Amino acid sequence: MVPLHDNTPTEITPWVNYGLIGANILVFLYALTLAPSQLEALFQTFAVVPEQLTASFQSGSPTQLGAEGVTLITSQFLHGGFLHLGGNLLFLWVFGNNIEDQLGHFPYLFFYLVCGALAALAQWGLAMQSAVPMVGASGAIAGVLGAYLLWFPKARILTLVPLGFFLTTFRIPAMFFLGFWFFQQFLYGFASLQATTTVATGGVAYWAHAGGFLVGLALGPPLRRSR
Repeated sequence: MVPLHDNTPTEITPWVNYGLIGANILVFLYALTLAPSQLEALFQTFAVVPEQLTASFQSGSPTQLGAEGVTLITSQFLHGGFLHLGGNLLFLWVFGNNIEDQLGHFPYLFFYLVCGALAALAQWGLAMQSAVPMVGASGAIAGVLGAYLLWFPKARILTLVPLGFFLTTFRIPAMFFLGFWFFQQFLYGFASLQATTTVATGGVAYWAHAGGFLVGLALGPPLRRSR
């Protein structure tokens, strides 16, 4: 199922959401200009590399810990391909504007980045010695989805649904669309534990998705009350 748009109006222009989408696109376009060795260096420097983050915690060095901690933010703007980027930005485009409307511009930016950072830590906790870089905005966007489910459960999402060889659209209540999405991430996350974690195999970070979703559910209400 692919969301196309929702029918929930906003009262403010979601400048931060637009900025996040634009920043992700610009970073991806920049990455396309790099040679393979330069791209690898970019990922090693700005993505979350679990073994490096683990070493920074073990070292006790504030400098090393700070340098690796920054990657919890910078990794959110790196993507592994067109489909990775496009899928993330589609979800952010559909759902992010309403969350920014609820929180306000700067609290929304804080919410987004914190959800992404804690989501990355959720996935890191399952593969602390992996050398595979973790990249993508999926964890932050999962937080957006969690808050959306909390505040707009009855909103109807226009969704593209495959039926065999055909595609059709349905308007699906957010509680079913996002509830099913979260259940998938949780189920796939448990399945990944049967062999090796998804980070170790360089695949989809399902636990980052599930973790970000739960952080969004928890962090959204106090931020909205403080507005």
